[in-house]
Amino acid sequence: QVQLVESGGGLVQAGESLRLSCSTSGLTFSANAMGWFRRPPGKEREFVAAISHSGGSTLLTDSVKGRFTIFRDDTKNTMFLQMNNLKPEDTAVYFCNARSGVTMDILDWLGPFGSWGQGTQVTVSS
Repeated sequence: QVQLVESGGGLVQAGESLRLSCSTSGLTFSANAMGWFRRPPGKEREFVAAISHSGGSTLLTDSVKGRFTIFRDDTKNTMFLQMNNLKPEDTAVYFCNARSGVTMDILDWLGPFGSWGQGTQVTVSS
């Protein structure tokens, strides 16, 4: 069975940083592109960032460019989201996602496909 487990969320002040981790099991990690989505309170899920199965390409939504970095460690089957200069607008539940056979075109990341973690709460106070 595929399992994705997020960790690293918490309560921080605006301008500070967090690193989210997504540990995986039950899948061929190197064959899957990985991504992060988030659900702000009272709103729909939105795409945040993705990294290709090889780690050679990334895709970030405009609101986090220059602040967030997505990367993966294939020796640990783990994917990360480094979140710097956090803003109150980043407050959300963050979900890890794994999907195969996709590109770094946003069209491949619009649907609710692949495997999902349970989410980790990020709260940014102002």
